[in-house]
Amino acid sequence: ERGRHVEVQIIGDMHGNVVHLGERECSIQRRHQKVVEESPSAGISAEVRAALCEGAVALARHVGYEGAGTVEFMVGAAGSSSTITFLEVNTRLQVEHPVTEMTHSVDLVELQLRVAAGEALPITQDDVVITGHAIEVRVVAEDPAAGWMPSTGRIDRFHIGDGVRVDTGVSDGAEISSDYDSLVAKVIAHAPTRSGAARVLARALRASQITGIRTNVDTLVAICG
Repeated sequence: ERGRHVEVQIIGDMHGNVVHLGERECSIQRRHQKVVEESPSAGISAEVRAALCEGAVALARHVGYEGAGTVEFMVGAAGSSSTITFLEVNTRLQVEHPVTEMTHSVDLVELQLRVAAGEALPITQDDVVITGHAIEVRVVAEDPAAGWMPSTGRIDRFHIGDGVRVDTGVSDGAEISSDYDSLVAKVIAHAPTRSGAARVLARALRASQITGIRTNVDTLVAICG
């Protein structure tokens, strides 16, 4: 109960090199689907962070892992290393990988392509440095006021406020159907502090205009506040 969903970004090459790029906190969810992700986690101790990252790298080395991946864990409410439970390894880039890119100044897509081409990783663990805090929210075509029911239709206007990174495949006139995932956009903010990132993100979301469908933008603003 009251566990945290914390995951570690790893990447390995075919030459036996493996590094981790810190952890992401993904505990703010709805119906067991992630809504808010951030890096680093603000809810774990240095002891737990070290155990998670070292465990993820050890697992990757043991299986000879190649490419980008995510090792996912549950951390119990007690918050000690003895409360860590392994969940799974996602053998791909995650939706939330931008928060790692922004806090670690790396391009995970480029690294994955280099590894796939047979190159050795251009970084070692000693090169990995985290800077600031990043938060990502998932803007989805769902109506929180109606039990998170899906919302479909034609997007008349699509605009996200300034000062943030926006990863999306939609624009004015896009059709949102029931045939695909409800994700409309990922909005990511980076700042020196967690509270600063939340303020930047909330400001951009308040300035957003998405008409024609219902979304969770107001809920995301409330969470960031």
